[in-house]
Amino acid sequence: MRLAFSSRMVGRWLKRQTPKSLFGRSLLIIVLPVALMQIAVTWVFFDAHWETVTSRLSDGLAGDVAWAVESYQDDPSPSAFAKLTERAEESLSLSIALQPGRTLPVNRRYSFFAPIDRSLQRALSERLDAPFWFDTTRYPAYVDIRVQVDAGVMRILAPRDRAFATQGHIFILWMTVATILLTAIAILFIRNQVRAIERLADAADAFGRGADAPSFKPHGAKEVRKAAHAFLAMRSRILRHIEQRTALLASVSHDLRTPLTRLKLELALAEPSRRTQDMKRDLAEMEHMIDEYLAFARGEGGEAVETVWLRSLIEEVGQGASRAGAQVRVAADPDLTARVRPIAFKRAIANLVMNAAGHAAHVEVAARARAAGGVEIVVDDDGPGIPEDRYEDAFKAFNRLDEARNQNAKGVGLGLAIARDVARGHGGDVVLDRSPLGGLRAVVRLPG
Repeated sequence: MRLAFSSRMVGRWLKRQTPKSLFGRSLLIIVLPVALMQIAVTWVFFDAHWETVTSRLSDGLAGDVAWAVESYQDDPSPSAFAKLTERAEESLSLSIALQPGRTLPVNRRYSFFAPIDRSLQRALSERLDAPFWFDTTRYPAYVDIRVQVDAGVMRILAPRDRAFATQGHIFILWMTVATILLTAIAILFIRNQVRAIERLADAADAFGRGADAPSFKPHGAKEVRKAAHAFLAMRSRILRHIEQRTALLASVSHDLRTPLTRLKLELALAEPSRRTQDMKRDLAEMEHMIDEYLAFARGEGGEAVETVWLRSLIEEVGQGASRAGAQVRVAADPDLTARVRPIAFKRAIANLVMNAAGHAAHVEVAARARAAGGVEIVVDDDGPGIPEDRYEDAFKAFNRLDEARNQNAKGVGLGLAIARDVARGHGGDVVLDRSPLGGLRAVVRLPG
C-alpha cells in the first residue's frame, strides 16, 4: 500500500513537471529520447573506449618514468644522467631535469575531468616505489611529473598525448552539435504542426464569438487538415441555419405584427372607455412579449463585431433606466472599449439594468478592466435580491422568481436568459452575487 501511494505521488509530481502545451509535450517526446541516446552513446564511448585507451597510455608513460628513475638510481653520475636525458628525449619524447636538494610540492591542482588524474595516479602508483607528484593542468601540451630521488627531485615533462587520449573532446563536441541540430530541426517541425492547430483553434474561437476568419485555410498534417475541413463544413451548416432562422423569424414577426397593428388602429378609432384602455394595455403587453420572444430566439442575428466605448453605452442604458424611475449612477473609464456586437450587447446590459431598476430605487453600473484580461460590467441594486441557491434558476428561460423579485407585468422571464446568452456568445458569461448595496449584483465578464 505504501508503494502504491509513493507511485501515485511520483506520478502526480511528474504530471506537474511535464509541459502543458502540445508544443512542449511534442518537443519533449522527440528531444528526450534523442538526448538520452546521445548521453548513452557518450557514456559507452568514455567507459568502453576512451578510458581504456587513456589507461593504456598512462601505463606506458608510467613505465617510461619508472625506467628513467631506475636508470638514474643505478648510476647517478653526471655523465650517465646526461646520456639518460638524451636517450629519453630522442626515443621517448621525455624532457628530464634534476633539481638537487628540492622536495616535492605540497599542493596539487586537479583536472576538471577527474578520470585523467585517476588513470595517471593509478599507473604511477603501480610502477613507482618512490614518492611522486604530478600536474596535468599547468601546461596545455605537457604533463609535469616529479619523483623524489636521493639527490633531490627528478622532473619529467611528457607530451600530453602520451598520457591521455586527447581527442575525446572532439567526440563530445560533435555529439553536442548533432544534438543541437536535431533539436532545432525538431522545434521547427513541431512548431509548424502546432501552428496549424493553433490557427484552427483561433478560427473556431472567433466563430464562436461571432467574428469571421476569412483568411483561415486548412493546412498542416493530414489529421489537422481533416479537422479543419470538418470545422469549415460545420461553420457553413451553422451559418445556413442562422440565415434560415433569421428569415423565418422576420416572416413570423411580420405576420404577428400585422394583426396587432390593425387592432391598435381599430382601438385608436374607437370611443375612449375603460375597456378600450385595458385592451390597449393588453396589446402593448402582447407586443412587448413578442419582442422578447423574438429577441431570445434570434440570438446573435449575424451582427458584426465592432469596437464600442463602454461608458457611452452604459450611460445610454442608464438614461433609459432613469426614465423608469430609478436613480442610476454610472462609473467607467471613458477610454475603456470592448469588441462586441453593439445591438445585442446593449440589449443584454439594458436587460440587466432595467431588471435592477424595476426592483430597486438605486442602481449602480460600473465598467472596468480585469486583471486577468478583458473587461467586466457590474450592475448593483438595493432591491430585495435573490436567494443564492436560486441564482442559476434565474437564468432559465421563462422562469419568473416572483417570490424573490416582484417582476412587473411586462416581464416574461427572458431578461437574464438573453443577457447570459449574449455574453456567452461573446466568449464571456454573466454571474450573480450579493450586492454591497443590499440587493442583487450582476457581473458581465468579457474576455480580452
